[in-house]
Amino acid sequence: MKLSNWIRFSWDLTKLPQFDAALPEHYEIGAATAEDEKELRKVISSAFVLDPAWNPATQEVMETIDAWLDGALAAESKCTCLALRHGSRIIGAAVVSHNAAAEVHLSPGPCISVEYRNRGFGTRLLEHSLTRLREGGLSEAIGIAIESAPVTKFLYPKFNGTPSPHDSTPLLAA
Repeated sequence: MKLSNWIRFSWDLTKLPQFDAALPEHYEIGAATAEDEKELRKVISSAFVLDPAWNPATQEVMETIDAWLDGALAAESKCTCLALRHGSRIIGAAVVSHNAAAEVHLSPGPCISVEYRNRGFGTRLLEHSLTRLREGGLSEAIGIAIESAPVTKFLYPKFNGTPSPHDSTPLLAA
């Protein structure tokens, strides 16, 4: 089932500015560990389940999320799962693929717990994601999302992501 129109965003990582990595006190972003798996799944899943745009395909979304996280948490993965922590609690997550040949490098893009949204944490998580990809040697990053997703409207354009129509239907967080 095709949910909506898809938008592909690409970033020229060689032209990204230096980002201000500062977060408010008691917040940090870093690589997640296998011990974080349960919380990561909860945060990423809730980003989809609580977004009405995804309701027609919730089961498919959940299966795809499980596959992303399984891959990112595998011992020899070319992916990194980033966790945004408030103290010891994970409140945000993103999975980035360091494989230059990957069709998508942000899968899913920034996912933030509902009660922490609209505070700039998605921005910080995207900054860290793009920086990790650049530091990993990639010159371009790709992310996709449905046309109605908040990342499509607000976050990805903020970082000069170049939008173009996308005919595939892989799933990314809103």
